Amino acid sequence: MNENSWLDTSLYPDTNPPERLETLAEQVDFIARLCSAWDFGILPHLETVREVRTPAWTPAVEACRLLTSPAYHLLRRWHGLPPLPYLGKTIPEIQNDPCLEQV
Repeated sequence: MNENSWLDTSLYPDTNPPERLETLAEQVDFIARLCSAWDFGILPHLETVREVRTPAWTPAVEACRLLTSPAYHLLRRWHGLPPLPYLGKTIPEIQNDPCLEQV
């Protein structure tokens, strides 16, 4: 099994996908692509989730600052990073839903 088999190359429709992510900038770009796709309902592969939840990804998650992304805020929580303000759209129909906390 390839050591980078977790790297979802489908997140790179605009460019040739990298074979590995070696720099912080490449990792931040991957986090932004992953979260953006996830926010649009494209669920990540389990292997990808397992990889980005490892402590090695904490600096990239911290640096990304994709404050409009619900998926990004979840990644911050998984990494034990302090919460940041959510700047995304709040859907009025669910804002006062008592079950929202359980989602």
